Amino acid sequence: MAPYLWDRSTYWKMLVLLLRFVLPVMSQPSMPEQSECFTVNGRDYRGSVNYAGAEKIPCLYWNQTIQHRYNTQSDLSGELGLGNHNYCRNPDSDVQPWCYVSETEEGIYWKYCDILSCHMPGYVGCFVDRGTPTAFNGASGTSKKLTIQTCIQFCRRKGHEYAGVEAGYACFCGSSSDVAVLQMVSSSQCDQICFGRTDELCGGDGKLSVYSVWVGTCHGNFSSISGVLYSPDFPDEYNADRSCLWDIILPGSMAIQIQFQSFHISDPNDVLELKDGETGSLLFQIRGGQEPPNIITFQTDHLQITFQSDREFSGPGYVILYTGSYSAISGICRQVEGLSY
Repeated sequence: MAPYLWDRSTYWKMLVLLLRFVLPVMSQPSMPEQSECFTVNGRDYRGSVNYAGAEKIPCLYWNQTIQHRYNTQSDLSGELGLGNHNYCRNPDSDVQPWCYVSETEEGIYWKYCDILSCHMPGYVGCFVDRGTPTAFNGASGTSKKLTIQTCIQFCRRKGHEYAGVEAGYACFCGSSSDVAVLQMVSSSQCDQICFGRTDELCGGDGKLSVYSVWVGTCHGNFSSISGVLYSPDFPDEYNADRSCLWDIILPGSMAIQIQFQSFHISDPNDVLELKDGETGSLLFQIRGGQEPPNIITFQTDHLQITFQSDREFSGPGYVILYTGSYSAISGICRQVEGLSY
């Protein structure tokens, strides 16, 4: 039987009809599931977990904790995330979110919350380190001033993929093959405060907190459909006189959407710029002390981001989320161009 052939008019009618159904579904690719937290200690957590500890003890409502330091009266602006609810929060920049609980016989009236989704992107997990052999086979060292970022920088300089902090003062470097065979445990077991920074946790006793070394880099290329870009040296404060450059290159993307998850830069001499990666034209600029819009969309598939800090001051930094926007029509039309009639 001879194959059925559409005439050109019928073909285009059918194509238009198809696109009416396809485009609404495919033009906005879904963003991969992301962490609910973008700070190392979960200060920005605004989720709804309302129990604490391994025993899952119910949290008390923040409007019923007037006898304690943190309650709805101490957060009238809502900046700390407290309210007429009993969700875990971190109003005092502790090492992780917590909540008040009914006082026990031992006098305990608050507990940490173990929230699986509240870990900054780049955090891999908490793992057992049996010591012999060590969990990571790369370079290692100890420091009385250890922070997460100092370990990350050490391992990055040594050419490793991952950095692991342990017992508050030890740093180990490893590869993806090392991570693949580690035994993961609850992050609540990585509970040792970093010797160099009291609002960060650096592993535990025989437990290794593992991070990817891309966290806090000062330069790099991003090509995945969505991702996270941290200020240099994050989660530590960025240093003075930093000059950084990142390229987001998404071939075929119609646009790149930028979302400022946080922006804590106070020095007006510190400047963040977004440029078209192809033409070099300036698309957006923001200085310290200014308030960025929550979301900006740029009609380009190549975005270049630069950050320059002055020679005197440092600061907490920023977290930027990006997402590419693709349309099905470009791929379908490329197929149409190759058809014969």
